[in-house]
Amino acid sequence: MSGLDLAAGLSPMVKAFLAGSMSGTCSTLLFQPLDVVKTRLQSSATSSSMFGEASAVMTAEGLRGLWRGVLPSLYRTVPGVGLYFSSMHWMRYSVFQGKPNAGQSLLIGAAARTFAGSVMIPFTVVKTRIESGAFQYRSVFTALESILRNEGLRGLTRGLGPTLARDVPFSSLYLAFYDLLKEKVARQTHLVGLSPEAAHMTAGLGAGLLASLVTQPADVVKTQMQLGKEQTISSAVASIYREGGMGGFGKGLAPRMLRRSVMAALAWTVYEKITTSLKLK
Repeated sequence: MSGLDLAAGLSPMVKAFLAGSMSGTCSTLLFQPLDVVKTRLQSSATSSSMFGEASAVMTAEGLRGLWRGVLPSLYRTVPGVGLYFSSMHWMRYSVFQGKPNAGQSLLIGAAARTFAGSVMIPFTVVKTRIESGAFQYRSVFTALESILRNEGLRGLTRGLGPTLARDVPFSSLYLAFYDLLKEKVARQTHLVGLSPEAAHMTAGLGAGLLASLVTQPADVVKTQMQLGKEQTISSAVASIYREGGMGGFGKGLAPRMLRRSVMAALAWTVYEKITTSLKLK
């Protein structure tokens, strides 16, 4: 019996979770270097370019350094994306009969990301700290234990506010932009000869670029708080502005925009392909 035959007997929610998890695994492994570069740029007091920072990481730590933090990224992303897609699928097809309008897509994206982001926040904290190179934890679970012992539960949820302020609008805007662009691209597919996969990727890239740009400041604040540099959102905002002005909130924008756009586009393309193969739609 093939994997698809086994999957055919699963509930739609489980299928959506598996599709999301598989797409999250692929995209995380491919794009972890961009996340490392983004975190280093945001945690550094000096200015550098995306390529300059990547070169500095490879000089100091070798090629392997660009994949620093990949394990907590996987621990966070694989179940996190699975939770996001499965909860989103449930709302889309059970609540809105598979045809949400733009406003409903915003609501679905926000609710699904709030749920997944809140559950996985401890791994987000560990991921950010390991990527920065300023913390030397032996493993993900010793990191969780150390943070809990030294900082309490508050340490494991550090930066939850700006994380949700970043991820919830991103997911809401992304899903709304994606549904809108996918519909528009689909109308043109027969004219330009795009395959369904290429249409999904095109819509995903456009949605990712727009959503990343809007949510960039919250990402910088999140990094400062999770590295322990600032304790509150207001102090983080003041510190970032004091050190770099309005431009400080754009630190790491290039690698983040590239990573989130391509990663989200790939995740949605894989998700759409898997859901079609599993007869989820």
